[in-house]
Amino acid sequence: MKIAVSVQGTTLDDPVDERFGRAARFIIYDLADESCEVLDNKQVYNAPQGAGIQSAQNVINAGAEAVITGHVGPKAFKVLKATDVAVYLVRDFTVREAITAFRAGELEKAETNDVEDHWV
Repeated sequence: MKIAVSVQGTTLDDPVDERFGRAARFIIYDLADESCEVLDNKQVYNAPQGAGIQSAQNVINAGAEAVITGHVGPKAFKVLKATDVAVYLVRDFTVREAITAFRAGELEKAETNDVEDHWV
């Protein structure tokens, strides 16, 4: 299983980015073999709109079955949910801590978005 974690930096010891749609990058972590890759998200970072949808599509295309992030908006959440990608929201975690908590079953699956659409 692959997990996409929004990240401020490029390593497992960097903080989870509070933003999903406008995260600069994602770490795609494979639980099966404990490998990871950095997925650049800069192409949508400055998008005037649709960043959440584009980011969701990027992590889906990378094969993620779960997302760990700080916040997620309604459009991104809808895209992720439609493709059965589970969303977990965390605060003040490093990527490594978030993955460890996920493995231990300590993270609660989000049932809905936690921020409003910026364009309402």
